[in-house]
Amino acid sequence: MKKKDLILVGVILIIAIGALIFMNLNKKEGSTVIVKVDGKVYKEFPLDVDATYEIEGANGGTNLLVIKDGYADITEASCPDKVCVDQKKIDKDGETIVCLPNRVVLEINSSENKNEIDAIAN
Repeated sequence: MKKKDLILVGVILIIAIGALIFMNLNKKEGSTVIVKVDGKVYKEFPLDVDATYEIEGANGGTNLLVIKDGYADITEASCPDKVCVDQKKIDKDGETIVCLPNRVVLEINSSENKNEIDAIAN
C-alpha cells in the first residue's frame, strides 16, 4: 500500500469510530419495554418498576422477562439455543432482545419519541 492509501484508510476509520461514539452518546433512556409476540404487541411494561413476567410465546414457548433497576432482560427461555438469554440487558431507546424460536421481541421505547419523525421520513 502506498502512503496515501494508508492515510485514506486512517481517516475513514477515525470518521467511523467518531460516528459510533456520537450515536452511543446520544441514545435516549427508555421508559417502557414493548413485548411483541408473533409480530403483535403483547404488552407494555414500565422500566421504572422492578418486576418479573412470564411471556407466552408462539408454539407454547415461554420467556422470563425481568425488569430491574431500569433494565429489561430475558433470564430464562424454553427455546433450545438460549441466544435471547445470552443477550445483554437493555435500557436505551430502540434496543431489542429477540427470541426467534418463541417469536418474542422486546423493544425499549422512550416516551419522548412517540410523535417524532425519523430520518427516513424526512
